[in-house]
Amino acid sequence: MAERAVTAPEFVHFLTLQVDPTWRRLLPAQREEDLDAFRRVFQRTTGDVRTLTYSMVGLRPDADLLLVRFAGSLDALEASASLLLRAGVGRSMRVAHSWIGLIRQSQYTKRPTGQEQGLRTGDRAAYLVVYPFTKTHEWYQLSRETRQGMMSEHIRIGHDYPQVRQLLAHSTGLDDQEFIVAYETDDLTVFQDLVVALRETEARRFTLRDSPTLTAISRSLEDALALLG
Repeated sequence: MAERAVTAPEFVHFLTLQVDPTWRRLLPAQREEDLDAFRRVFQRTTGDVRTLTYSMVGLRPDADLLLVRFAGSLDALEASASLLLRAGVGRSMRVAHSWIGLIRQSQYTKRPTGQEQGLRTGDRAAYLVVYPFTKTHEWYQLSRETRQGMMSEHIRIGHDYPQVRQLLAHSTGLDDQEFIVAYETDDLTVFQDLVVALRETEARRFTLRDSPTLTAISRSLEDALALLG
């Protein structure tokens, strides 16, 4: 896969929505009307916001739909989210998780490859795993060279698993976490192998928080909505 340099920072929003169970008890005609209204608004917002859709129905007790949303401004993300939450089934949804960050050049990777630009390039993989991530205070007291050495090991291990692509978003100062880490893969077993390998690295000692973990299945908007009920 050809390399692609990250240019201007771009906002990314990981938004999970949970449908009120009472909505599923509505008559089929009403549910279809609500889904259609949501679908129409979704299509209207595609000019300012690029959205990837994932289903989580039954995979967690607190989320049914995961939207990964990219935009040039936070304002565009807020405006489109407001429209969605006021349209059809969106009125019967609650925000379960909402994480924002900026996609920008990592200080530890000089020339990111396609593997480090998941969700932005190439075709979508079958599964997405995403979680918030925060380092300890002690990590930032280490020298730049020491941190680079540990991150180089981390990156090298990641390259041993080319079936897994990553997106890193920077949230420091914008949200509760410092980063959002998202992985896409067609093989969750291989992804789990990668996670186990990364837990054995020196850098793991400086992880303060890396939960909750959201695992979702890539679906078209039509298929994701159909699974809601």
